[in-house]
Amino acid sequence: ANLTGANLTGANLTGANLTGANLEYPNLTGANLTGANLTGADLDSANLTGVTWSNTTCPDKSVTSTGCLQ
Repeated sequence: ANLTGANLTGANLTGANLTGANLEYPNLTGANLTGANLTGADLDSANLTGVTWSNTTCPDKSVTSTGCLQ
């Protein structure tokens, strides 16, 4: 999926499969990424302020409840 520059402020992305998604420059402020799979996703310059992380799979396949490195 190409979500370049998408405004996902406050989005409920619980359990979302965003494997390989292009998330360049999105606004994810306050989004809920609980249980989301971001394996291989591009989070370049993403605004991750206030994101809820819990059992989230990061682009590097690590699982976190504190946040993915960009």
